[in-house]
Amino acid sequence: MEPEPARCGEPSRGESYWVTTLGCPKNEVDSAKLTGHLASRGYTPADRPEEAGLIVVNTCAFIEPARAESIETILDLAERRRPGARIAVTGCLAERHGAELAAAMPEIDLVAGFGLDFTAEVARGAELPPQPVRLLGRADVPSFDLLELPRPAAGAPWAYVKVAEGCDRRCGFCAIPSFRGRQRSRQLSAVLDEVDSLEVSEVVLVAQDLASYGRDRSGHHREEGGIVELVREVAARVAWVRLLYLYPSSLTDRLIDAVVATGVPYFDLSLQHVSAPLLRRMRRWGSAERFLERIERIRQAAPEAALRSSFILGYPGETEADHDELLAFLEAAELDWVGLFTFSREAGTFADGLPESLAVPEELALDRLAECAETQEAITSRRRAGLVGSELTVMLDRPDRGRTYREAPEIDGVVRLTGPHAGVPGSFVRARCTASEGPDLIAEVAG
Repeated sequence: MEPEPARCGEPSRGESYWVTTLGCPKNEVDSAKLTGHLASRGYTPADRPEEAGLIVVNTCAFIEPARAESIETILDLAERRRPGARIAVTGCLAERHGAELAAAMPEIDLVAGFGLDFTAEVARGAELPPQPVRLLGRADVPSFDLLELPRPAAGAPWAYVKVAEGCDRRCGFCAIPSFRGRQRSRQLSAVLDEVDSLEVSEVVLVAQDLASYGRDRSGHHREEGGIVELVREVAARVAWVRLLYLYPSSLTDRLIDAVVATGVPYFDLSLQHVSAPLLRRMRRWGSAERFLERIERIRQAAPEAALRSSFILGYPGETEADHDELLAFLEAAELDWVGLFTFSREAGTFADGLPESLAVPEELALDRLAECAETQEAITSRRRAGLVGSELTVMLDRPDRGRTYREAPEIDGVVRLTGPHAGVPGSFVRARCTASEGPDLIAEVAG
C-alpha cells in the first residue's frame, strides 16, 4: 500500500533519510543534531543512501579540496539515489556558495544555509526552488539553531560536543568567520545537559576557537563560565574529557593545569607555523620561541602529555628560512601528532589580497610539506616506539581496539589489543604495549 501524501509540511509515514557528513568534527555535531531533528519529524534512518527518500549532504568549504570533495559527493549520491528521492545540501558550502550551487547543480533539490529548517520544505514533495543562503552575525540567531537542538544517543562510547559557533579571530587564511559568524558560546548549563544525555565515557569538546569559550558572554577578564570551568564541570561527569583546537595565546597556565587535572593530558594546539614574521602575515600570534615555552610548561605539568598541532606550508611570503625554522621546531618540540596542509587561497580573506609576488609555487609548497612529513613521521614513530613495554590504560572503542589518552578519536593512531580483552565499548582495560606499527600500538591485555 502506498503511503498517504504528506500534509502541513510533515513527512510521509516511513520517510527514510541518509546523512553524509564531510569536514571537521564540528560538522559531525551538526549532523548529529540534524538526525535528531529528522527523527523528531518522523523520519527513519536508511541503511544505505540508495534506500533513502531524503539524502542530506552536510558539506565542508574550508579550502578548495574540501569544496571539490563536497561537490563530488553530491554528484555521486545524485547518481545513486532511487527514483523520487530528494537531495538537500546544507553546511558550509551551502552557506558560503549556496547561490552558485543552486544555479550550477540541478541534481540538488534544496540548498539550505545555516538556520534554515529544510525538512518541512522537502517533506511537501513539491518542486522546490533552492533556498537563499543566510549569513549569521552574533545578533542574528535563528530559531532553527543547530547549536542548541537536542541530539540522539551517541553511537560510540565517545562523542564530540560543540560548545560555541563562529569565531572572533581574523586569521589571514581563514574564511570561516565570513560564513559562520562571530563567536556565540552556549550556556554552560546547556552544554552540561547535553553531556549528561549522551551517556558516554569520553567527551571531546570542539569549537572554532575553543579556548575562548564564554568570552563573548562574560567578558575577556572574567573567569566565571569560561573554558576552565567548562573543563572542570565536564570532567566531573565523564571519565575522559578532551579538547580540540586550542589557540596558543589563550593557553594559559590555569587552562594547562585544568586539562592535566582531568587525567587526559592531551593538547591540540593550533599553531599553523612558527616563523614570527610569517605568523604576523597570517594575522596570528606567536613564534617558535613562544610555542616552545608553552610546550615546556605543559611538559613540566605533565611529562607524559601528548601534543598535536597542524601547520600550513606555502603561505604567501614563506621563505626557505621560514621553512628551515619550522623543521627545526618540529625536531625540538617532538610533537606526537602533526597535520600538514598546503596553503589554499580563499576569496575574501586577508591572504587573498596579498601581492602575487609573495605567492609560493605549488610544487615548492608540496616539496616543503613532504620534507616536514618525513621529519615528523620519524618523530611520531620514535615516540610511539618509546611506549613499548609500558602499561597502558585503554578505553575500548570496540572489543579488540581502543585508545589511550594519547589518541584522539578518528584523527590519531589506535591501540590494537591481543589476549583476553573482554569488555564492552566504553569500558577500560589495562594492557602491556608489546609493539608499535607506525601510528598504532599493539598491546596485550592481562589475563
